[in-house]
Amino acid sequence: MRKLDYVAAALVLVGGLNWGLVGLAKFDLVAWIFGMDFGETNAATRIVYGLVGLGAVYGITSIAAGARRASARRPALAAQK
Repeated sequence: MRKLDYVAAALVLVGGLNWGLVGLAKFDLVAWIFGMDFGETNAATRIVYGLVGLGAVYGITSIAAGARRASARRPALAAQK
């Protein structure tokens, strides 16, 4: 995996953990890290939330590209049999 894949995965994990805590305990981890109360935002939290969103978009495009590559290989594999 490329470094960008790891960074995107880490960002998505942070976002998933944050949303899990919001849903289960009404605790906003990102806001807490930056000294804010639940639901408050500032420039730093918006940057983190934006990076989490970009990580998710990158992950979606990576999955879609992998699916396209896999489907392109299937006919070639079937022809070999």
